[in-house]
Amino acid sequence: MTALPQIPGNSQVIEPFRQRLSDRVEAEAYVASVCFKHGPPRLTGVELEWIVHHEDDPRRPLDADRLTAALGPYAPRTLNKDSPQLPLPAGSPLTLEPGGQVEISALPQPTLTELFGAVTADLTFLSELLASAGLVLGDTATDQHRTPRRLLDTPRYAAMEQVFEPIGPHGITMMCATAGLQVCVDAGESDTLPARWAAVHALGPVLVAAFANSPTLEGRATGWASARMRAVLGTDPPRSSPSAIVADPVADWARRVLDTPVLCVRGDSDRPGDRWATPEGMSFADWLAGARPDKPTTDDLDYHISTMFPPVRPHGYLEVRYLDAQRGDGWVIPVALLAALLSTPRTVDAVLDACEPVGDRWLPAARDGLADRALATAAAAVLDLGARALPGMGLGHDLTEAILAGLDRLPQRSTS
Repeated sequence: MTALPQIPGNSQVIEPFRQRLSDRVEAEAYVASVCFKHGPPRLTGVELEWIVHHEDDPRRPLDADRLTAALGPYAPRTLNKDSPQLPLPAGSPLTLEPGGQVEISALPQPTLTELFGAVTADLTFLSELLASAGLVLGDTATDQHRTPRRLLDTPRYAAMEQVFEPIGPHGITMMCATAGLQVCVDAGESDTLPARWAAVHALGPVLVAAFANSPTLEGRATGWASARMRAVLGTDPPRSSPSAIVADPVADWARRVLDTPVLCVRGDSDRPGDRWATPEGMSFADWLAGARPDKPTTDDLDYHISTMFPPVRPHGYLEVRYLDAQRGDGWVIPVALLAALLSTPRTVDAVLDACEPVGDRWLPAARDGLADRALATAAAAVLDLGARALPGMGLGHDLTEAILAGLDRLPQRSTS
């Protein structure tokens, strides 16, 4: 959802020229160059979101002034324009989602041990900051208590709400009442990218089902195991639906980017209260073809890409966005599992074999979780692959055993 900072991959990140784009061919080549950076898989990052509640009454609306005071110098400038916006002590930037959800975007690390250590330290620090103001982090991926309400008044989020509202209620829910767990992994070498892309996507329904953690919304049971994923998929399908599993994901993504409607055209200011144009029905390709007086720039295209949020988004690396936020330190389990499942080409191939038959079952996964028989069968195979790969991830005996114990409990959800 937010325009995220570039996480360094294996190739040097070169700041693009802010030049006018002449045609579709040039624009698609640019998308390919910035969204897919190749190299041996080396780094893993995570972005963790939480819904924030008042400890004494989780139904009370979140107050911007109270949240600003709690976060102090770490508050994002979307909340306090004068904030120094310091990173958390272990280096993680702190950002906010439109409804006031807090997000830690951990810097990528070469080992899971380093990543988990940094995130744990920053999460502890953030929890203490919030506790000082009587605020606590939620433990599910949807707001169980409050009606979705936008806390941040930025031109970007105002434009999103304006575009999504006519489509249905899912957009405001996704923006303001959900919290996700995002895992960032390197795209890999050019010859292995198609298999990694396919495996990460085919895994999606299985992991959505296995780690669904959002059955309630606004105090009511929804009938969905992951109401968060239901909201995401229904928000704005051209920009939020899953990408296809194809032989050439680079070309397919570039075409999709250009054919997706432009969410907004930015003005000269991004101050609170400002509003940007939301040209209905104009794709980026239409803009290139003359739908507006001035041709778009590479900067415009970068921003357009940031307004797309499918379950997997290429961002130089692969940003896996389909997991629900987990309770407590439970986020460690799906992160370690996903990293293990992508750790070797052989494991990637085995994952694809197990998951490809259910790779399109996104809505059944969100609705039924592991009660879906086909997904439960694939999940059993995936968990077995993960259990065999985890001991090689360098996490140490105790943590590895704890993660394996957590994985052993997952299939029970399908019969609970």
